[in-house]
Amino acid sequence: MVPTDTATDAPVLFFDSGVGGLSILAPARALMPAMPIVYAADNAGFPYGTKTDAEIAARVPALLGRLVERYRPRIAVIACNTAATVALAHVRAALDIPVVGTVPAIKPAALASKSRVIGVLGTDATVRQPYVDRLAAEHGADCTVLRHGSAALVAYVEARLRGAPADPAVPADALAGLTDQPDGGRMDMVVLACTHFPLVQDELAAAASHPMTFLDGGAGIARRIAYLNGEAPWPASPSPGQAVFTRRGEDVDALAPALANYGLTQVNVL
Repeated sequence: MVPTDTATDAPVLFFDSGVGGLSILAPARALMPAMPIVYAADNAGFPYGTKTDAEIAARVPALLGRLVERYRPRIAVIACNTAATVALAHVRAALDIPVVGTVPAIKPAALASKSRVIGVLGTDATVRQPYVDRLAAEHGADCTVLRHGSAALVAYVEARLRGAPADPAVPADALAGLTDQPDGGRMDMVVLACTHFPLVQDELAAAASHPMTFLDGGAGIARRIAYLNGEAPWPASPSPGQAVFTRRGEDVDALAPALANYGLTQVNVL
């Protein structure tokens, strides 16, 4: 829990490899509108989904340690399924503040599925994790759990938010990676196991060959932040949010309008 004597302006730190964590930030800000925000994107290390587990496990705790030292947040949120499924335990061991991880919403998908076929759409790194195996075994033992990793969809979302050209076929191709598998035609729940993907959920739904429900963990993460904050005070009114990148470049400049839509009007480099 956050101590009640925490400084009012102590932010919540959201961390991702890119812009996907905005899908976690949005419901949190809606629930706690005065929450001070630092959104950190490791664009120098992007994408995480094609990296080895060892690379992620070494990089993420080190970066979060630097971010916590600089910004003194009250809570850190790993707003990236890949980073959380690989490095959450390492980060919690390294930091002395509450750390919230974003993990695939397999439990609610299994609870809601009528057909007992659910899909997990994420990055290559996330869908291969033993953590996902454990979630599927614990919560979906009577389900067929299909998995597909799509680096192309991650890049598509990043391009869309920059206003850059993006192949409109990518969302349909990513979803076909699930529906073309055996039993994919019966799949009624799709877990969006990459925080980038809720940002294009409407496009995924439009590409669906039959009715299906898309689930992500954003609302649950928001409730968890509120719970961990407890009675610690928020500011009386919202303040401009900060976006922090690990590399400055034209891609960062192009993201400024999209970031402003999420209240992130200050852009810095770590």
